[in-house]
Amino acid sequence: MNQLKRLQSGIEGLDELLMGGFVSGSSYIIQGRPGSGKTILANQIGFNHIRNGGRVLFATLLAEPHERLFQFLSTMSFFEKDRVGDQIQFVSAFDTMENDGLDEVVKLLRREIVRQKSTVMILDGLLNARSKAESAINTKRFISELQGHAAFAGCTVFFLTSSQLDDGSPEHTMVDGVLEMGEELVGNKSVRRIKLRKTRGSGAIPGAHECEITENGLVVYPRLESTITHSALRDSAELTVVPSGVDALDPLIGGGLVESSVTLLLGPSGTGKTTFGLNFLARATPEAPGLLFGFYESPQRLRAKASALGLDFEALERSGALSIMWQSVTTEVIDKLALGLLRVVKEKGIKRVFLDSLGGMARAAADQSRILDLFSALMGELRALDVTVVASWEVHGLLGGNVDAPAPDLSGIVDNLLLIRFGQSSAGLVRQLSILKIRDNPYDPALLDVLIGEQGLTVKKAAFHALDDSGNATPRWAPSS
Repeated sequence: MNQLKRLQSGIEGLDELLMGGFVSGSSYIIQGRPGSGKTILANQIGFNHIRNGGRVLFATLLAEPHERLFQFLSTMSFFEKDRVGDQIQFVSAFDTMENDGLDEVVKLLRREIVRQKSTVMILDGLLNARSKAESAINTKRFISELQGHAAFAGCTVFFLTSSQLDDGSPEHTMVDGVLEMGEELVGNKSVRRIKLRKTRGSGAIPGAHECEITENGLVVYPRLESTITHSALRDSAELTVVPSGVDALDPLIGGGLVESSVTLLLGPSGTGKTTFGLNFLARATPEAPGLLFGFYESPQRLRAKASALGLDFEALERSGALSIMWQSVTTEVIDKLALGLLRVVKEKGIKRVFLDSLGGMARAAADQSRILDLFSALMGELRALDVTVVASWEVHGLLGGNVDAPAPDLSGIVDNLLLIRFGQSSAGLVRQLSILKIRDNPYDPALLDVLIGEQGLTVKKAAFHALDDSGNATPRWAPSS
């Protein structure tokens, strides 16, 4: 089977969406409203291309001078001023279009392609060309002539336009691919997205994908669930157990947590979910390191909390047995978080992850309908990497037997489900743990008291059998063990 020659954008996430990059010698439209990032993307493609030995012609049909463009691009790390005029040439065709028409623009660009030996041409201002053409036939002819000259020279073409062209527009019918860029307000958060609307002759990952503009240019984060699809095929058939970090719990769940399993801790604030996770990570070693991927408490506070529990996290970090990563719950992109987590896991050979919390990570999602699919893909990939995961999720209601599900069907993608909540006894509030689900191992469903002290977290068989709907404990008929 013949493989099409690819022109890589140099933008890792975008090339992944394009299954390796743009098809060399083809033509593409990059469209989006002003400020959506079209010019940044096009220049990023251009400067990345010349670093690989290519030559770029950047032509504009806009009245804006190039000096303003250079001033703006100078804030981007990919921009190299000393390459302008040599490997990348900027040409204004605005006056030619206004005074002599589109035919002369075609002649001008043809001469420049040949003279510069360009392998990429970027034309900014397709909307102005459309206005000048006055008819759909003339627009098609303009694009067709440019495509013909560029293809003859082995040149890949990118047309930039600020108009929101539909699929039946003359421009769309003439080109091989269409990328649409946009920005919208979701709540109080501005979200940038890129969408591949057309990719003729080449596979691509469809749908909208989130992106952001940084000092390094455009960064694209492919939807995790669309790129990680076969993790389960790499799962190990062997079932071994690893210590949970709570010695008294392990005999009740078959000796410990099954390796490469996912355990979800449910409970209201203050019940001990983070403390459980710290105990779990305290069993990490340099040979099987752990990672705390958190959203709420800073690394400094987590180290202090661990110390109060008799756990020396600083020593674990110095030995390479533990890494701590804190993330913002308000400014991040959820796919960026997931990809960053997987990158660290692979780079450091992480075998234990405490994700505190899934609820915090979910808050970073602009589209809440994706949460289940994304978490399913993320947990599947972590399992395939032989990582044992403990994650927390805060639920509402401090007392009582009713528990609100954190997300529909979330329990289906985890292996073990533990609930920690408050109960009332004659002595006051007590923390109690219920084992709701343990996959692949037998378990004791007895209600457990949770004790937190200087030696960390431990459990013992509860003195009370269950909680009624009011959150009150009812006595056991037999003494607890």
